[in-house]
Amino acid sequence: MLGLLKRRSSSGFSPSSTAEEVTAGIDGSGLVAIVTGASHGIGAETCRVLALRGAHVVMSVRNLLSGASVREDILRKVPTAKVEVMEIDLSSMSYVRKFVVNFNALNLQLNILIYNRFSAHGQSKLANILHSSELSNHMKGAATVCYLALHPRVAGVTGKYFIDFDDVGLKYPATDKELAKRLWDFSGSLIP
Repeated sequence: MLGLLKRRSSSGFSPSSTAEEVTAGIDGSGLVAIVTGASHGIGAETCRVLALRGAHVVMSVRNLLSGASVREDILRKVPTAKVEVMEIDLSSMSYVRKFVVNFNALNLQLNILIYNRFSAHGQSKLANILHSSELSNHMKGAATVCYLALHPRVAGVTGKYFIDFDDVGLKYPATDKELAKRLWDFSGSLIP
């Protein structure tokens, strides 16, 4: 079992690599990142490491008090961090619209969007993959997320699915561009 944790991927990192290790030496200054699920766990760690590397982080949270606590912790560890906390409930379109209005009021150019919700499985996971693929046509943990957000080796890579820093090479139906487009269009039709 220990051998699996030490195995290096093609990126040069292993499953036991930390978010700080995989982003060491990377300057995220000038980048703006929105991270959902940012008030705990992987989301909070992702925010901390992105802020540590200089990115302006917008924490999107359901609970503003929890988000504020994480923000304070980040600022204690990284006093120069640029971190905002904004409320969102992704199950409510009115909250999503309010979040968009509030984010736009910040006059920031969004560079990185990290949808940090790992509870989806099955067809909803396929929907996430297809949406990611189509999103690129339109505009496991914190280590892999931060690697993908900041590392120059994957700059410009979109619409892929990664495990332990490696592109896992999606299979049909996750590679079906027509299905991705139809899902994108259908989802858009649900938004008033």
